[in-house]
Amino acid sequence: MIGILFFFYVAIGAALGFGLHSYAGFTIPVSVALGAVATAILGQFHLLIAHVTKTGDAEDRIEHLEKTQSAARERIEMIEARTESVESTLKHELTERRDALVSEMRQLEGLIDRLSRNFENKLSETSPAEVKPQEDAVLRNVKDALQDGRVDLHLQPIVSLPQRRVAFYEGFTRLRRPDGSLILPAEFLDAARRARLMGVIDNMLLFRCVQIVRRLSERDRRVGVFCNISTHSLTDEHFFPQFLEFMQENRDLSGALIFEIPADRFENRSRELRASMEKLTALGFRFSIDHASDLALDLPRMQDAGVRFVKMRGGDLIDQLRDPSGPRPISNVERRIQGEEVSAVCSRFGVTLVAEKIEEEVSVVEILEYEIPYGQGHVFGAPKPIKSSLMEETAPPANFIAKLSAFG
Repeated sequence: MIGILFFFYVAIGAALGFGLHSYAGFTIPVSVALGAVATAILGQFHLLIAHVTKTGDAEDRIEHLEKTQSAARERIEMIEARTESVESTLKHELTERRDALVSEMRQLEGLIDRLSRNFENKLSETSPAEVKPQEDAVLRNVKDALQDGRVDLHLQPIVSLPQRRVAFYEGFTRLRRPDGSLILPAEFLDAARRARLMGVIDNMLLFRCVQIVRRLSERDRRVGVFCNISTHSLTDEHFFPQFLEFMQENRDLSGALIFEIPADRFENRSRELRASMEKLTALGFRFSIDHASDLALDLPRMQDAGVRFVKMRGGDLIDQLRDPSGPRPISNVERRIQGEEVSAVCSRFGVTLVAEKIEEEVSVVEILEYEIPYGQGHVFGAPKPIKSSLMEETAPPANFIAKLSAFG
């Protein structure tokens, strides 16, 4: 195409030279020169137009390439954003599924452990020694202590945190020998269970707790008492009616007297135990669960059963709250509960956490990080016997002791 145009421009130059020579009278050299100049001008003009055209096409192509590159970059960014979103969603779902799986495994381990302990307890309850109590030295000491009224009450403070103000006391039963030495629970509990004397012990402890609460109320002290009650007493057909009658007479103390039972006994409640708890709850009394093994607490169930306090060893409580995958309470909160939120979620169901067995100050600091409202342990105060004068004032009357001892 360029060659054809070149010959066309030469022809125009030649025609111009011929016309100038033939009609204008120019000499041949001048005519040839002017024709060559015209040819050159036309060629330069063609080259200029071609260059401008090519430059425009190149710019258009560059602009098109830039637009294509920009669109490709946007697509890449969109793909990367979608990839990050999918990755984040997958990580979140995997984390939730892992947490749920770990929580279910922990609950299953706890259930297996509780079933194992319950099975062992059932075996011990049906042993021949349970059916026919052995009259050994310990059992004789227990019976003598009950008949003589040598049943003491030791109190350990439960403090509010961080103020460390005494909010409650926990009552512990201690039996005394004639010489004044103590018969520790590790010694007398087994013998008392074998002889079915736990109801006698619990009722004597309860009598003292009631009297202590009344003394505290006379001083206008808003302090309650946790009273440990054996589940055997709550299901004993001989003692529970008397127990319930005594509580009906003292139902005005329902706000200050809290009955405490072990967590494994609560989890495996019999129909009789559930009925007894409902009767006490109907009178306004509250329950506390101690020795909880983990935070997988069924809060709605506890709320319905009148449980208002849950005690857990401070070290175990801290470990489980710190663990992002640790057990968490069963509640109406659908998302994963953080450790800092556990205490508040329990409070929604009227359940208050108590960190027990706190022995060191460093544990107190760790407990405060998770806003646990109450603490108990030797760092706040060890169990101590009530004053001898108060011991005499709160002693059960002779007819009360005789009535109870008749069952033993």
